[in-house]
Amino acid sequence: MNLTRWSARLPGTQRRAAAKPRSATTAGPGGGSVPSARAGLPGDPDPSAADPSSTGTGTASPSASPATPSSAQPALRPLEALSVRELLGQVPALIAVTYGPDHRTGHVNDAYTEVFGPRATGAPAREALPELAELGLLPLMDQVLRSGRPRTVKARKVTWHRQDGEGEPRDGYFTFTCTPLADTATCGVLVFGADVTDQVRSAMSLRDSERLQREAAVTLQRSLLPQELEQPDDLRVAATYQPGGTETAVGGDWYDVITLGAGRTALVIGDVMGRGLRAAAVMGQLRTAVRAYARLDLPPHEVIQLLDGLAAEIDATQIATCVYAVHDAGEGVLTYASAGHLPIVVRGADGTVRRAEGPTGPPLGTGSFPHASGTLPLEPGATAVLYTDGLVERRTEDIDEGVASLERALAGATGTPQVICDRLLRALGVTSDHDDDVAVLVLEHPKRTGAQAELFRDASLDLLGGVEAAPRARAFATGVLASWRFPVELRDLGVLAVSELVANSLQHGTPPMRLRLRRTDRRLIVEVTDGDDRLPRRRRAEPGDEAGRGISIIATIASTWGSRRTPGGGKTVWCEFVLPRK
Repeated sequence: MNLTRWSARLPGTQRRAAAKPRSATTAGPGGGSVPSARAGLPGDPDPSAADPSSTGTGTASPSASPATPSSAQPALRPLEALSVRELLGQVPALIAVTYGPDHRTGHVNDAYTEVFGPRATGAPAREALPELAELGLLPLMDQVLRSGRPRTVKARKVTWHRQDGEGEPRDGYFTFTCTPLADTATCGVLVFGADVTDQVRSAMSLRDSERLQREAAVTLQRSLLPQELEQPDDLRVAATYQPGGTETAVGGDWYDVITLGAGRTALVIGDVMGRGLRAAAVMGQLRTAVRAYARLDLPPHEVIQLLDGLAAEIDATQIATCVYAVHDAGEGVLTYASAGHLPIVVRGADGTVRRAEGPTGPPLGTGSFPHASGTLPLEPGATAVLYTDGLVERRTEDIDEGVASLERALAGATGTPQVICDRLLRALGVTSDHDDDVAVLVLEHPKRTGAQAELFRDASLDLLGGVEAAPRARAFATGVLASWRFPVELRDLGVLAVSELVANSLQHGTPPMRLRLRRTDRRLIVEVTDGDDRLPRRRRAEPGDEAGRGISIIATIASTWGSRRTPGGGKTVWCEFVLPRK
């Protein structure tokens, strides 16, 4: 079917008219080559070729001569019948056309005028189109002329006022593309500005939403960690947590410091594999359980054993690693147990660095594997570091190399524990965009100097004999507390506590028995050790009972008390008194 033939018979159609030859260009002001005044752009067709009323040779189709009814669609003009100016004028994007090396203005469309106002043609763009210079487009247009290739700048912010001067200024974002124009007579650049305000604002809103979600996730993670670390008497402790990546998912790293009393401190660090609220929920439950188990003052391997069973009950699909350690300041020893976690790294008082070589069991939740405890000396002047795998694990190297890097970094890191935390993060390249969560716990057993170093802080007495052991213990305590120059009231309470604890041990315990008095900067500690592993408990004594009030008296006069089983068998019962502030 000949569609051209039938198109002449349809209303609103017309035959194509032959285009007239292209008009010659004329020189604009300053010698630049600017299109003729007829169309303002090179290559425009002659309007008379499509207009029957013109004096040209074009004629209209007979079927198109009658007036089109108001209800009918308007006449369709062929594309060849539209001038370039008409086409550019109907484009909603910002369009400006310049010519020559000084970018003389040839044309701006209505959309451009609506934003930047009317612009005169013929003048250089630096004068006639100052907004192009403000947007940094003039150097880009020079590159386009030299290379003959288009260039684009994305999402440039533009502020404009209404042409009548009323109302508030408007802000928008435009992506500008500079395209070269070339023909036999002129060379120029077409500047095309597409309005991308909605896209930019949507992207900004999305980024803000992601930022808020990440802040909420990090806040959740930090809320599950201790808000303030406990500071034991004989340790200086600091910790840091660095969330990994830019995602909103939280991790499962955690740490804690728990004061057990009698100069003992529990330190724990762990890592739940994976990310998200599920990992954070498991982490929160494990951390709470650790604090509960720590109050029982169990050996580290027993705490890990309890956590292993609990982790399997919480979520059998989640695997977690953990190190639980107990530091005894009086003994200068760090006792620990590990469930698949990385080894503790210690720098001794002499500067040598070593890692824990003790037994390491499987991760938590993997089965009822019997865990074991190991020991590390942590004498005054020593520093220990507990950490998660995000600090030392890298995709490009073996994890043992990362631990070796940590050892080298710790050897040269000095200062307070918090300073050491920061230096370790910097030395191992942990930044804000690190792809894994990092938790670091640093503890230092400070070395005393001067008069503090000369003051003895520990006194002990073996309880031998029968009924005479209690008077000897009271006399020993009186002399030691007097030498420490404690107030009379504190000395009397200390002697009373010694009397009750020794009497309880003599009645319910078995040899060997030992009394130990210790002092820290803030506390007086009284301990009695015997060979019986049955732990005492506080009970309510009836008015007629002749015994059973010793532990109740201790709980009343002391700031805190407790008991624990000793590794070699037997038990230790202790109590503490807070020293008055000077």
